[in-house]
Amino acid sequence: MGRQYRPAGTPGFPAATGAAGRGWPTVRRHRIDGPDGRTAPPARRFWQAVRMSQLYLAQEPAADEMLAADPFALLLGMLLDQQIPLEKAFIGPYRLAERLAVTRLDPAAIADHDADDLARIFATPIAIHRFPGSMAERSRKLARAVVDDYDGDAAAIWTGAADGADLLRRLGALPGFGKQKAQIFTALLGKQFGVRPAGWREAAGVYGEEGSLRSVADIVDAASLVKVREYKKQMKAAAKAAGPAR
Repeated sequence: MGRQYRPAGTPGFPAATGAAGRGWPTVRRHRIDGPDGRTAPPARRFWQAVRMSQLYLAQEPAADEMLAADPFALLLGMLLDQQIPLEKAFIGPYRLAERLAVTRLDPAAIADHDADDLARIFATPIAIHRFPGSMAERSRKLARAVVDDYDGDAAAIWTGAADGADLLRRLGALPGFGKQKAQIFTALLGKQFGVRPAGWREAAGVYGEEGSLRSVADIVDAASLVKVREYKKQMKAAAKAAGPAR
């Protein structure tokens, strides 16, 4: 841990210039044109979108840099974000990459990885997840869906979306993603990565609201992390007080 993450073959990010001073790229189906009008090469399509200069999801610089550079790692972190602290979930892809001795997570390689061996890798201390066996299998299923439905390009899930509703549908159809997780990820893409198809805020529901502090989409520093944690605790307490649905 602690080494600086540098995905192979990924050059520096382009300058944020253009409309409204933000330089949002033009998003088209399965391509993104940068501010200079040239089509980005496959490895950079999604990441041409203006993004936060630094992520604070894993609370580990090298792991957060990986999330900012590897679309499947970001997707996998969102999958792992259940029943464990969110930082542990989002550092998971980095730990997995270290144990696989790779600098970029390849969905095809994970989908084809031996199920028992991947479960062992997930369970190796420090365990990647509280439930290593089941989450290793869910990770394989997620990777398989990316390979089968998007030709192994996780970024195509959002760069190919026609609008916010289509993006939500695509995310919600992924193994391990329900409506709430799909909405949170839609909000994360819009708020921190500049992926904003028409209607993305509406598709994201309350998680897309500007100024909200409800989910990982709103964590931009230590203070916002504390507030998001507080909100989650309040929601859990309220659900517990309400009791089981009748």
